[in-house]
Amino acid sequence: MLFELLLFGVGLVAGGIAAVVGFGVGSFLTPVLALRTGFGLAVAAVSVAHVCGSALRFWLLRHAIDRRTLMTFGTLSALGGLLGALLQSGAAGTALALVFGGLMVLAGVSGLLRWNERVAARGMWAWILGGASGFFGGLVGNQGGLRAVGLLGFDLKKTAFVATATAVALIVDVFRLPVYIATHYHELAGLTMEIVAMALGVAIGTIVGAPLLRRLSDRVFRVALSCIIIIVGILVAVRQ
Repeated sequence: MLFELLLFGVGLVAGGIAAVVGFGVGSFLTPVLALRTGFGLAVAAVSVAHVCGSALRFWLLRHAIDRRTLMTFGTLSALGGLLGALLQSGAAGTALALVFGGLMVLAGVSGLLRWNERVAARGMWAWILGGASGFFGGLVGNQGGLRAVGLLGFDLKKTAFVATATAVALIVDVFRLPVYIATHYHELAGLTMEIVAMALGVAIGTIVGAPLLRRLSDRVFRVALSCIIIIVGILVAVRQ
């Protein structure tokens, strides 16, 4: 029960963070669960809790979604996430994690220094960023952080950013969850209590954290987002 309580607590914090910046559930829960299960199975198990949080955030923010960004960036991100999930068990490794963890840290630093605001993702680049962030996110198991890096190039206000990131996350979950269930069905059945603890924590954290988004200024939101990206990048790089 102590481990389940730990997962619930981490899920509570992760759900609150995701309610504010649009990601964080998988990034913070996966390393904790991996202490018991190994990384590959942890990615699959956390995805169940992730879809619960994504669905709840989607419902709370559904009216703020930027549909144009969702149709370009989101479509390719979903397809890339599916492909990355299919290849994840064979391709994800220490070197890959180091590379993309480092790239996320650099992206977070560029956000703090506002370098990314000079670049706007339009046309073909929107599709490329969407597909790349989804694919590589699927490989390293932290799609939310890489998705946020891709979305930084779009001119989205804080609520639209979180709402659109959440909508993309939910689409990715719909694509990748059946893959994880098919490949890890028996192992996931043995982690029922852990999955329930994570899902409850994420759901409660999402509800508690949602009002905080409305109180943040756009500038504070961008700083918080960049800091979380840096933290997640470090977690990705040192996870193995």
